[in-house]
Amino acid sequence: MAAASLHDATARFFVPAPFLLPFPPLQQAIARLRAWIPSDCPLCSGRSRGGLLCAACETSVCQTARAPASLGMPWRCHRCALALPEHDTPCPDCADRRVGFERTIIAFDYAPPADALVLELKNGRRYGRADLLGNLLAESVRHHVLPLPPQTVLVPIPASEASLRRRGFNPAAEIARALGRDLALPLRHDILRRNREQAKQSGLDRAGRRQAAQNLYASSPRARGLHIGLVDDVMTTGSTLHAAAVALRAAGAASVVALAAARTPGRFPEAAPRGPWQGRRN
Repeated sequence: MAAASLHDATARFFVPAPFLLPFPPLQQAIARLRAWIPSDCPLCSGRSRGGLLCAACETSVCQTARAPASLGMPWRCHRCALALPEHDTPCPDCADRRVGFERTIIAFDYAPPADALVLELKNGRRYGRADLLGNLLAESVRHHVLPLPPQTVLVPIPASEASLRRRGFNPAAEIARALGRDLALPLRHDILRRNREQAKQSGLDRAGRRQAAQNLYASSPRARGLHIGLVDDVMTTGSTLHAAAVALRAAGAASVVALAAARTPGRFPEAAPRGPWQGRRN
């Protein structure tokens, strides 16, 4: 069995049992054990471990999300993390509205080749990719200039019933599970729910996405006083995360930070950074 397949085949056998969840040291010990499983780098097929990227690919893919613009990286909106061409450029996703979340932390921009990591999870059912995406997002949280508030709880964006029937799982929840394990943060599925079903947003423009997401979510009163890390797989215009954050704040959440594995480049795409994967894609 190939190293990458071995990791995917064993990924779910290293998920902590429910009675272990209150004990972060045990969760982290299990994660360290998984990290020794040999695997191929998902981007360049070089040697790696635990289903993670090799060091060179991780640096190339994630450096623009982790490093400040003062080091030559793209300027980003301080609220939604959209890459901007200049520091004083109005953000097309935030400039004309009061966003429900305080700030956004991402692992990387949703552009080739890294977008394949998300697609393999969502469309290919490569469950090990959820652990990879959660790990990359956890590293971005650790690199961020502002730490998460103490006692933060993670809340994944709920999937639609159609999506759950099609995939059999919620990608955002799988990423949140891995993120919570790596950061030793609790995961809550009982706080946020969908008010209704809706058509896929992939064909909608910015205005259409905002309209479709209005009042899409409702929050339990259990959100009152909580500092919430709101987790999604891909942030496109921020409309989904905004609608969920509004519902959480209306229920009394103390703060909401958006946590997304990937952020679409939007109106100002950056050239994809060169890395060791180029010319050797699987």
